[in-house]
Amino acid sequence: MMKTHLIVFVSFLLSECMEIQGYLPGVSRKSFSEGDPVKLKVNKMTSTQTLWPVEYYRLPFCTPKGGPKLDNENLGEFLAGDRIENSPYRLFMKEDMYCEQVCSRNVGRGEGPAISPNKVVRAIRKNYHNNWIVDNLPAASKVENDEVIETRYWQGFPIGFIDSGLAYINNHVNIEVQYHEVEMEERKSRIVRLTVEPFSIKHEFEQADYDYESSEGDGENDIEGNNEKEFNKKDILNPIASCMPNGEKVHTSFDMIKGREKQLASGKVLFTYDVIWVENKDLHWASRWDIYLKMDLDNAASLGKIHWISICNGLISVFILSVLITGILLRNLRIDYARYSRIAMDEELTESNEETGWKLVHADVFRPPKHSPMLLAVCCGSGAQLICMTIVTILMCLLGFASPANRGVLITGLLLLYVVMGSVNGYTTARLYKTFKGKSWQKATTFASLFFPGVAFSIFCVLNLVALTQGSSDAVPFPTILVLLVLWFCLCTPLVFLGAYFGFKTDAIEFPVNTSNIPRQIPDQPCFLNPLILVIFTGIVPFGSCMVEVYFIMTSMWLNQFYYLFGFLFLTFFILVITCAEITVLLIYLQLCGEDYQWWWRSFVIPSSTGLYFFGFSIFYYLSLETNNFATYMLYFGYMTLISFALVLMTGFIGVVSSLWFNKVIFSAIKID
Repeated sequence: MMKTHLIVFVSFLLSECMEIQGYLPGVSRKSFSEGDPVKLKVNKMTSTQTLWPVEYYRLPFCTPKGGPKLDNENLGEFLAGDRIENSPYRLFMKEDMYCEQVCSRNVGRGEGPAISPNKVVRAIRKNYHNNWIVDNLPAASKVENDEVIETRYWQGFPIGFIDSGLAYINNHVNIEVQYHEVEMEERKSRIVRLTVEPFSIKHEFEQADYDYESSEGDGENDIEGNNEKEFNKKDILNPIASCMPNGEKVHTSFDMIKGREKQLASGKVLFTYDVIWVENKDLHWASRWDIYLKMDLDNAASLGKIHWISICNGLISVFILSVLITGILLRNLRIDYARYSRIAMDEELTESNEETGWKLVHADVFRPPKHSPMLLAVCCGSGAQLICMTIVTILMCLLGFASPANRGVLITGLLLLYVVMGSVNGYTTARLYKTFKGKSWQKATTFASLFFPGVAFSIFCVLNLVALTQGSSDAVPFPTILVLLVLWFCLCTPLVFLGAYFGFKTDAIEFPVNTSNIPRQIPDQPCFLNPLILVIFTGIVPFGSCMVEVYFIMTSMWLNQFYYLFGFLFLTFFILVITCAEITVLLIYLQLCGEDYQWWWRSFVIPSSTGLYFFGFSIFYYLSLETNNFATYMLYFGYMTLISFALVLMTGFIGVVSSLWFNKVIFSAIKID
């Protein structure tokens, strides 16, 4: 009987998992029969020069019948600037197409002296790329010349190019779709790869007598495709082999257009495309994202080695630092304990021996910070909230919940986890503030709920205004801003107050020694313990341990590459936490040995200089980007400042917690008269 119940229970769990599987990121599979329509969607256009994404239909491209329609997008997609819409490109499973016409468009005035370039020319000169999607798979870009054929799996494909100082538009694309036959479903196939090869072909054409449903724009003023007309399929006067109506069916190739006149990004342009279906028996649906996640196919093996070398160097640094710190502290503390115990037990030597070292400050070491105790408590609370959010996010990514197939999930998850962790913020702030003998608990809690979100929202609003002036898809619509405000004030803030309630109800942190009423005078300190010197030098080791991974993350952020090395990221984050804690403990011990008991703020500042090094590295990284306008400066340094500030809070919290634990341990082991 028991065995029967167990079998039923396991069967139920398996059935539930199979149902849930269809909703997990990147797990939903879609099979097509021959002739089934396959939707091609367009996303924002991106540029590594401006860093501002632009909606696809802001340029006078062909629009679908009925106008473009936005896909259902989540909060993360809106915040990331994604605008996924339908397109007029029609694909049918396993049905090749040859020089299929989409529409003709007037893309704007021609180039010339004292003539303002049209929108398309400006976009080409700013190196904008199209990002197309088929079956949730982004298009790779295939570029061919006389010497090499290169396929890139990031940044999409260019909308045009510059040759001899003039802008040319890619008005023809070869859409190559690879598929794999489904073994469990008869006559069904799944799409496993999408590659787009753009060409610029000067089609000379005249209107024919038969119609083809699409739309035609009226030039630069009709960039949204609102003025729809019935598109008449054109007779091409100078057709290439693939465009001949009665010729042999062949696909467009580089050799076919070699030496032909290219299409200028001005005047009337005819847009055409080929569709090429190729069976790939070696590539299965489950592995179709692997090639995108390697980031650089030519150097994939070396990049993996770089990650492992970075991790090994970090672990070696942690090991050496741990051995040094453990050796120094254990040796010195053993000597200190023996000396203090001997003095405490030998009453005859009490009067003739003068105590020195960290024991002298036992009556002051846990004295509340002299300057801004409320601010320190709030900074620690915000740091605790951010570090809990980061840890849970990385763990969820390790479990596969941040698959690149599910766009916007990472940003949405970060926001929701930050909101949920508001209770951690409130509890930490309240507990520390109560320990500091603070009385304005309402003010402290309100400050905690507004501190980091207020800074982040202020930067976000400024950058959103800049995005509006740039016409970028990064500009978040007002309803989305309302959603953010609801998350902040209706969810996060109440959770902060809830955590603060329990924090203030809990007893203050207990210390092993009592604090005197009169503070002890602090002697002059050695120059190497100067706060400015500590800020300048202490962040080198923690940041150095994670610099390589920071580089790859920033490449993913600003160069539109995929990042999915969350295992390396988890190890790097672990190394960062350990190095911050160890360096802080060592320097706080040296400070106490110098009879300086004001360690609260010092323990926060020492590791938080890692955030300053991160910001310095971001300046260095910016110099490698091809950007040169003020709006781009605002975008880049606005978000880098916010991330650096978050890193300051997280590492500062690590320093305070590790120093507090260390001080409680060493002072609980001595006897105080």
